[in-house]
Amino acid sequence: MDVKAYMATVGQQARAAARAIGKAGTGTKNTALLAMVDAIEASRDTLMAANQIDLDNGKKNGLEPALLDRLALTSDRIDGMIEGLQQVAALPDPVGALTDMTYQPSGIQVGKMRVPLGVIGIIYESRPNVTVEAASLCLKSGNATVLRGGSEAINSNQAVAECIRKGLEAANLPTNTVQVIETTDRAAVGELITMPDYVDVIIPRGGKGLIERISNDAKVPVIKHLDGICHVYIDGAADKDKAINIAVNSKTQRYGTCNTLETLLIAESIASELLPVLAEQYQVKGVELRGCEKTCAIISGAIPATQEDWGTEYLAPILSIKVVDDIDHAMNHINQYSSEHTETIVTENHSLAQRFLREVDSSSVMVNASTRFADGFEYGLGAEIGISTDKLHARGPVGLEGLTTQKYIVLGDGHIRT
Repeated sequence: MDVKAYMATVGQQARAAARAIGKAGTGTKNTALLAMVDAIEASRDTLMAANQIDLDNGKKNGLEPALLDRLALTSDRIDGMIEGLQQVAALPDPVGALTDMTYQPSGIQVGKMRVPLGVIGIIYESRPNVTVEAASLCLKSGNATVLRGGSEAINSNQAVAECIRKGLEAANLPTNTVQVIETTDRAAVGELITMPDYVDVIIPRGGKGLIERISNDAKVPVIKHLDGICHVYIDGAADKDKAINIAVNSKTQRYGTCNTLETLLIAESIASELLPVLAEQYQVKGVELRGCEKTCAIISGAIPATQEDWGTEYLAPILSIKVVDDIDHAMNHINQYSSEHTETIVTENHSLAQRFLREVDSSSVMVNASTRFADGFEYGLGAEIGISTDKLHARGPVGLEGLTTQKYIVLGDGHIRT
């Protein structure tokens, strides 16, 4: 295959489709989304069979357990894909929404209208459910999209793509509104991220190496996060039962996600009481504990943490633990080592909770809740296209609004400037 020519064709088709989907009505877009639900429901066996081929190949090729977990398309995850499509269909359409309409002294009315970005290129690893999430959000927000999944999920993604195509056809929308790249040649990525004539923004989802490469080489704007080094700080004024449940859930509910807890911080005033209880629960679940000197003195069997541990996203049953003096010590640590993804404080002190919300500079900051809630689905976005730790355009889980921009509109009645 001539990858350069193939990608140029994909780009041209995406740009043409963007003009069509950009003016599609809400009803038409929702028809496509709900038709995708029907297609996925009818294709469960086909989807799982295709995914099993990818899983078998992944095991043969030595994929890490965290990547195999992301790759797996279970019945529950298919249910999640369906529910995500239904939620996106039920969400308000952001396209065309007017905000900030005000009259000026000249008599003109000035405001903003929300409009699609155009063509969105999405590059991701392992997770075939991302194909549906990305397609649904781009479609509802009026964008065409080019999806390039990892080679390890090629069979799963092509099976999902067929369901998406059926949904678009049912709504009489161009099937090129969503294009899933058919080649596993890595040169396709290089072409996709250097086609500013055809692609308006790139969203990479995957490991730090992938995202760094995309960010460094792209000639198209990128919405990204590099890694998820998330923290839970258990304050001296924490409710102990809440603290234990949140700290355990944040780490063990799933290991291979970017919103999984990687470093636990705990106030020295309650460390000797809570750490043995936490250690017992973590060890039952097979979590390796790496701690500071004070942590190791409290937890027998904890491995001394290195400086590198504080800045590591494990994506595995490994947890770093540090005993801190107070909230200031905790926030200093977070602001030094965090990837600005998600941080939680567990406390019953309202003033300290408010300080944490104000002073911790991450895309999601929580009080008395598991870091695992940092997710577009849990935030009511229906699904997410990714989580951005950038500060421009979009930050945090990127849903429908994050896939649009605004233009100024002016309403007059023959007004001229004097």
